[in-house]
Amino acid sequence: MKGPERRRIARELAERHGGVVSRAMLRSAGIERRHVAYEVRLERWVVHGDVTVAVHTRPLSREETLWRAVWEVGPDVAALDGVTALQVAGLEHYDDPAIHCSVVHTARVTWPRGVAPHKVIRRVDGEVIEVGIPRTRPAVAAVRAAHWAVSNRQAALILLMTAQQGLASPEQLLRATRQLRGRRRRAFVKEVVRDIALGVQSLGELDFARLCRERGLPEPDRQVVVRTDRGRVYLDVRWRNGLVVEIDGVQHRRALAVSADNLRTNALVLKGDRALRIDLVGLRVFTDEFMSQVAQGHAQLEHPAA
Repeated sequence: MKGPERRRIARELAERHGGVVSRAMLRSAGIERRHVAYEVRLERWVVHGDVTVAVHTRPLSREETLWRAVWEVGPDVAALDGVTALQVAGLEHYDDPAIHCSVVHTARVTWPRGVAPHKVIRRVDGEVIEVGIPRTRPAVAAVRAAHWAVSNRQAALILLMTAQQGLASPEQLLRATRQLRGRRRRAFVKEVVRDIALGVQSLGELDFARLCRERGLPEPDRQVVVRTDRGRVYLDVRWRNGLVVEIDGVQHRRALAVSADNLRTNALVLKGDRALRIDLVGLRVFTDEFMSQVAQGHAQLEHPAA
């Protein structure tokens, strides 16, 4: 095979992967190691690791870097996972330049530089998407990313963004929490996913009552009905001194729900109540901060300044 024909075939193979190709693919097309060495010597191609060959000399793109990660770890055992798999699926406004890659814990692999390694107990049936770059499905990736996150706040943000951006449904996230056993924050991840799936009710009246008791607050009335100019309004939590706490589930962030919530809150304020809004996931993550505000609001209404 002459040089021009060899380079044409290599380019066609590499186009499917952004501009890189594996040595195995080249061998299957009749392009041997000595041919690769020849093209590299003439500075037409560049080798990136033991397996990956770029049919150009520019820096690798993000897509090419992801292909390289899977190939260098082992194309038969590795898959992009966690936040990286979510980014391939379309996750927006979340910055994590690391390349998270997982293999089953029994796999013997060498982790290349630039790859965040993860070994998992097992693969869930059908979890790997094999069309395009091998990667885990969004629900599995999100739950694993939450377990691998550096903090509860980061874990909750990943799960919330996955649901809000439509990468995985709340039901799929719930199913994934039942299938996966993470090593960290198991209970927390399950609570957040339950909150996302079930809305305000999943917090539980007893949960909020417990938080109030821990702050020394009297137990509030729950599911109170009041009348405003907009008709009857159902309140999550209300004290008799006029402090109202509204706990928003994920559904309150969508479409016109924010406008409806604002009108509802304004109607309460005009009636004379003082309303605090708390988002459900935020209450899980910023418990102390939100409950301090509740305690402060209650104290101000109980003991107004003279």
